[in-house]
Amino acid sequence: MRLDKYLKVSRLIKRRTVANEACDAGRVTINGKEAKASQEVKIGDTIEIQFGQKAVKVKVTQIKETTRKDDAADMFEYL
Repeated sequence: MRLDKYLKVSRLIKRRTVANEACDAGRVTINGKEAKASQEVKIGDTIEIQFGQKAVKVKVTQIKETTRKDDAADMFEYL
């Protein structure tokens, strides 16, 4: 699954366009490397997102095409 879509479906970022912009600005990394929005996400990957002064680091545990709001938190675990 594409990184921008994963960020939206997992609700780490609310909109796919915002996820695209974050990737373009270099604020998203996968396994320590700067990631583009089109990069593929796999189970076990570590994603880090910079939100201003705060950074969120998560590990991908599931990949689903769609999910309900209640189940979105099961797609990753905070590190």
